Amino acid sequence: MRAALLWTINDFPAYGMLSGWMTAGRLACPYCMERTKAFQLKNGGKPSWFDCHRQFLPNNHMFRRNKDAFYKNRIERSEPPPRLTGEQIWNIVQNFDKISDVEQLEIEGYGSTHNWTKRSIFWDLPYWRHNLIRHNLDVMHIEKNVFDNIFNTVMDIKEKTKDNAKARMDLSLYCKRKNLELPKQSGGKIIKPKANYTFTLQQKRAICEWVKELRMPDGYVSNLGRCVDMKEGKLYGMKSHDCHIFMKRLLPIAFSSEQIWKPIIELSQFFRDLCSTSLREDVLNKLEENIPIVLCKLERIFPPGFFDSMEHLPIHLPFEALLGGPVQYRWMYPFERFLHHLKKKVKNKAHVEGSIVESYLIEEISYFCEYYFNQTSIDTKQNDEGDDSIEQNLSIFNLPGCFAGECKTRYLDDKEFSAAMNHILINCDEIKPYIDDEQVDQFIEAEFAKWFKNYVHDPLNNVTDSNIHSLAWGPLRIVKCWPIYKVNGFKFHTRSHSSGKSTQNYGICVKGTGYGEYENDFYGQLNEIIQVEYTGLPLKRVVLFKCEWFDPTIGKGTKVNKEYGIIQIRKNRRYGKYDPFIIAHKAIQVYFAPHPMRNTKEKAEWWFVFKTKARGEIEIETTEDFAYQEDGTNQFNNHISNDIDITVDLLDTNNEDMDEDENEDEDDDENNEDEDQNE
Repeated sequence: MRAALLWTINDFPAYGMLSGWMTAGRLACPYCMERTKAFQLKNGGKPSWFDCHRQFLPNNHMFRRNKDAFYKNRIERSEPPPRLTGEQIWNIVQNFDKISDVEQLEIEGYGSTHNWTKRSIFWDLPYWRHNLIRHNLDVMHIEKNVFDNIFNTVMDIKEKTKDNAKARMDLSLYCKRKNLELPKQSGGKIIKPKANYTFTLQQKRAICEWVKELRMPDGYVSNLGRCVDMKEGKLYGMKSHDCHIFMKRLLPIAFSSEQIWKPIIELSQFFRDLCSTSLREDVLNKLEENIPIVLCKLERIFPPGFFDSMEHLPIHLPFEALLGGPVQYRWMYPFERFLHHLKKKVKNKAHVEGSIVESYLIEEISYFCEYYFNQTSIDTKQNDEGDDSIEQNLSIFNLPGCFAGECKTRYLDDKEFSAAMNHILINCDEIKPYIDDEQVDQFIEAEFAKWFKNYVHDPLNNVTDSNIHSLAWGPLRIVKCWPIYKVNGFKFHTRSHSSGKSTQNYGICVKGTGYGEYENDFYGQLNEIIQVEYTGLPLKRVVLFKCEWFDPTIGKGTKVNKEYGIIQIRKNRRYGKYDPFIIAHKAIQVYFAPHPMRNTKEKAEWWFVFKTKARGEIEIETTEDFAYQEDGTNQFNNHISNDIDITVDLLDTNNEDMDEDENEDEDDDENNEDEDQNE
């Protein structure tokens, strides 16, 4: 058996060590290489990738001719740097020495005409030059660094913001932004003018208070409340996955609507689409087309000192995704978790490496031997998958799931009994032929249960299946209730059970079952988990969720932002019809977040809705002609506009544009993220 090295997965500094092209300084980008347009800031002293992205735009793009918004008095006419093939790179490095052969010597021209430090040992592999990707750019660290730079600058965090005094001094050298330049003071004191892209202290505290109040499902993110410093108005100590969630989910509503924030939201959508668990070539081509525009729009807002190598690298990420596939197989999350797992094995600090090796070998041997033993028949928290080993009679009976918590019993009243029976009948696949009858369709909700019972027990109709007879009789009125239910990779809690907890597991979404022209998603809160049972043998059970639904009426109870697909529901409006039950297996978990700036009654009444992804599940839409995208590829934002108003002041921010865009359809594709990555 032979093994081949496909590629390396590492952070950006390690990229330079493994590839031989050092990822530091002005020539840090391993794709642009010596053809980069990055330059050294005179006052900041660091390399900047400001105005390096117009060359990636189409030749007729309006940004190329703009002399005022980018590097002053410059028109961009050059083409983007070519991407070198493995053969072309091999022709360059084949004459370099390997570090193992000689002492490390600086190659002539290092730092000015190239960044090569050595010939990597990987080039000794006969196939290495033919690999399309040899070293992966790590999306995890790039996303975290981009988020940190944006968030710290917008929140104006002292010593972490990229908008410092030196950045303002450089601004006058490279840009035409008189309103942001440092004014000359007679006493020698420098007063930095407030930028329109930074928050005031009051707004920063409002954001921190909002983050502190956020409640999300178990395992979705760490406790963000611990990262809040209300006094200073800042967030600190956020892990990579916290930044991942914030960038993809929370950033669009934290910085929503104003023209000046649109590039930030578009960047958030870029990372969200890029991190989908399945990708389509046309989607990636669109991302590669849009990301230069987004970066150029950011260049019109932030100073040159903001743009380090991390802000530049996203322009190459769609290309790598086209070649290498979803980022879940090429980023650092699983390896960071594995390193954390190894660190926990250290028992002897005097012999750290040996301690890790010894524990790891024992664990590996145990896993190997495990395959030669019969599976345990004892239900434990580790092996309980919710399979009661009960025969599945009809498609709706005895579906797998796992209850938890204290079991209680109660009786259904007449209204609940009728609603539950109707819902079970309508959602049973074996009953669909009866529902298709034109006469039945007219009275499906009010008369179907009664009609179906009479139809099944009429000997002239020749219905002989005992399970369908049991279904027609209806369930027992006595039911069992639990506070927790695990199904389809989701963990649901009732609303009362979640009271007082720092997590939120009671948000429910289900696709509408209307028989008219228009169908939409229903959003609600889980009040009760009920198991109903039918008479006769074998056992026939159905798990129902009793929910309180929000009003799905577009404009009154539900709003959808057309451009970004952000869904809002009015928290005080309820669905008028009594239809509280759904089959547990049809539920999708969502969570609700209030508006960060609840300074008006209108904003305080609305909640944002976020769908989550089932742990360990990759769904594929079979009824649509597009591939499933984790988190839902943004179907609204297929075109990135070039318009941006950079004169808007944040103090005048009025996020009412979010409420002006109403859509006739719910975003059915907003299905989660690979948000099972936990630090």
